[in-house]
Amino acid sequence: MSYIPHSREETKKILEELGFKEIEDLFSHIPSELFSEKFSLPEPHSEEDLRKLFDKVSEEVDIPVYFIGAGAYDRVIPSVIWQMLNRGEFLTPYTPYQAEASQGTLQAIFEYQSLICELTGMDVANASMYDGASALAEAVLMARAIKGKGDTVVLPETINPLYRAVVNTYLRGYKDKIEIVPFSEKGTVDLNRLEEVLKNNKVHALAVQYPNFFGFIEPLKEIGEIAKRYDVPLIVVADPIALSILKPPSEFGADIVVGEGQQMGVPLSFGGPYVGFFATKKEHVRKMPGRLVGLAEDLEGKKAFTLVLQTREQHIRRERATSNICTNQSLVALANLLYIVLLGKEGIREVAVQSLSKAVYFKRKLLEKGFNEVFSGKHLWEFPLMHENLETVYKELIKEKILLGLPLKRFFKELSHATLIAITEKRTREEMDRVLALL
Repeated sequence: MSYIPHSREETKKILEELGFKEIEDLFSHIPSELFSEKFSLPEPHSEEDLRKLFDKVSEEVDIPVYFIGAGAYDRVIPSVIWQMLNRGEFLTPYTPYQAEASQGTLQAIFEYQSLICELTGMDVANASMYDGASALAEAVLMARAIKGKGDTVVLPETINPLYRAVVNTYLRGYKDKIEIVPFSEKGTVDLNRLEEVLKNNKVHALAVQYPNFFGFIEPLKEIGEIAKRYDVPLIVVADPIALSILKPPSEFGADIVVGEGQQMGVPLSFGGPYVGFFATKKEHVRKMPGRLVGLAEDLEGKKAFTLVLQTREQHIRRERATSNICTNQSLVALANLLYIVLLGKEGIREVAVQSLSKAVYFKRKLLEKGFNEVFSGKHLWEFPLMHENLETVYKELIKEKILLGLPLKRFFKELSHATLIAITEKRTREEMDRVLALL
């Protein structure tokens, strides 16, 4: 269905039927004293500036300032994304079994897959997964199928602890072991310990996060070489915004690249719904979970989009299935597609650069205010810092509706005085300076 506006002739005919001459006449019942003769706004620099202006003048809106990330980020969302997604055609469709009735939905998914391949550098991407955590768990099962043998999965401590928990849940039925590799003083995986673990020929999957849970950039070149040396499939959990300025995982021998798409046009909304992306090498495509949309031709030689490489086992015989995920997060994936298309390569890169430059500024100022570094590695816009009176800092800032980072003691006992701080392009100099003034 396409949106077709009324022509001038049609509009004139409708107004005549209603007894009006102009569109403005439709509002003639509103008292004139309610109209402002002098309605003006300060000239905004961006859509986000205008949004903040209206939040400021509304007495009912009191939005906290977030400096929290850990997998869910407060980024600027172009308004057009959810204006588009609220259209009935996008909001209501189910999994497109019938290609002849679902060409628009299938094309949107195909375009989404294509752009995920561009971001990750991989050959093929599926129609999306439930979220980043389940995408990683499915990738571990896929790596198990690629390797064909083994009973051990290797996960560094630097992978999001919540993601590790989901992998653990998925593997219960397989009775596989999970080997956790500790982090080094740089905040990245300990390479020596990693190689020791991979010497075990029972390892069938290695996963790393890029950048990792602490925000640091893992040495993917060295990790890729180690994985290749011991013939272990490599899974990379990638940040899609970071991929605009970092080399893609494909350049380091990644077999599977997964991640969370929430940053690309999806608001923070009480834990979801989110969307996981999943990409792999062409040689592994028949072991990939989920749905895959392909481009074909109909009997008249016209372009036709359709689901491809489906196995009936996914529908009727669970024990023989590649995966038990038989759907996709179509609506949220479409938000990712619109975000990428609207911003383009330069726009997404600008989001990354702004986030990074603001993080450098804020971290430097926090160090001057009594915070200390936890690790010595290189990070992007997320980083952990320590403070001896961290609990007091939290309590005082929360009174001002400021949430300064995620307490790391929840996941790591040895980091009880550390907080994980995230900066996005949405955070302003004024917001950061306000925190510094309060400190």
